[in-house]
Amino acid sequence: MNEQLYTIPLNDAVNANDECPFCFIERKVEQDLLDFVLGSGSSYMEADIREMTDKAGFCRPHFQKMFDYGNTLGNAWILKTHYQKMIAEMKKEFAHFKPGKTSFKDKFRKTADSGNAIGMWVREKEASCYICKQFSDTYNRYLDTFFYLWNQDEDFRKKIKNGKGFCLHHFGALCEASDGRLSNNDKEDFYHTLLPLMERNMERLAEDVAWMVEKFDYRNADADWKNSKDAIQRGMQKLKGGYPADGPYKGDK
Repeated sequence: MNEQLYTIPLNDAVNANDECPFCFIERKVEQDLLDFVLGSGSSYMEADIREMTDKAGFCRPHFQKMFDYGNTLGNAWILKTHYQKMIAEMKKEFAHFKPGKTSFKDKFRKTADSGNAIGMWVREKEASCYICKQFSDTYNRYLDTFFYLWNQDEDFRKKIKNGKGFCLHHFGALCEASDGRLSNNDKEDFYHTLLPLMERNMERLAEDVAWMVEKFDYRNADADWKNSKDAIQRGMQKLKGGYPADGPYKGDK
């Protein structure tokens, strides 16, 4: 099957022979988004982009990654106008706020959801993130592309079958996504391939980690490391996704 422009990144991720092609995609997409927001293209200077970032803001993890990225002026510009937007919204919320009366039952409430209007507004702001939203939209398109290639490209299917599987996080996402993207007959073939694939590769990682432990026994000091030298980060990735050994992603200086 001839590659299309939109299938190239997913094929590249599969060809990378990573522990999870969707972790590979996830890292690349997030780095591209950080480059877009703060990189040399100076999108933060564009009024339409800052209108969107002012409105959506950024979550705590992405503020940390933006700080680590290293563009002081870009971060300052983004914060400058975002603060203006936030303060205007805050004043509006404060102007209409009236504290409710606390009942006897409320004193024993264990959850944070008390119906407090200011608290609800703050939680809404915390849940909103420009990068998270852009990432989610892109990620869903890659899920569509995965199932398109799964149905249409026999070579792609063979690469998945002979590959290292997925991390549990993205495996679960694929299983859920398959319900709306595969026919009942296609699901049978999909799970017939993926379930043994996941079992085989989880056992492979468990063996790598177990051998790393054995290597710390003095009797195995001269034994071959086999595939266990990076077993910790790969083992963590397989269980939860991501790249534990990665350092902060920084912009070009």
